[in-house]
Amino acid sequence: MKLTRAITFGILIWIIGVSLYAFSYYVPMLENAEQQANIWLSIVVVPIVWLGAKLYYKNGVHTHGLITGLVFFTISAILDALITVPFTILPYGGSYNDFFVDFGFWFIGLEFIITTMVYWYLKVHRKRIHATH
Repeated sequence: MKLTRAITFGILIWIIGVSLYAFSYYVPMLENAEQQANIWLSIVVVPIVWLGAKLYYKNGVHTHGLITGLVFFTISAILDALITVPFTILPYGGSYNDFFVDFGFWFIGLEFIITTMVYWYLKVHRKRIHATH
């Protein structure tokens, strides 16, 4: 595993995700802006993680998608703990517990892992199998 590379793309995924999450507040579609932002993030996280996986695996890395997805998600969770929660949750009366036990957080984490695994299986693993035959 190219850990530095995985961490770099994990950070990039988080930055893009947080930016799109924040941007969704400026395009009101639902009455509940927070619910809208969470729905929006759960939709856009799939192509963002797919792009991150594509960039990570671009130079011939073969690390299993489960491991890469876990690294991407762990980086996101660490950045959420260091930046998102203190600056966007705590000032409004929320807590770390509220953030990290929320179903949406874990659903998006599952999306990180599944998307990376699917990318690995379709674009990395299959290519290696076909190359050996």
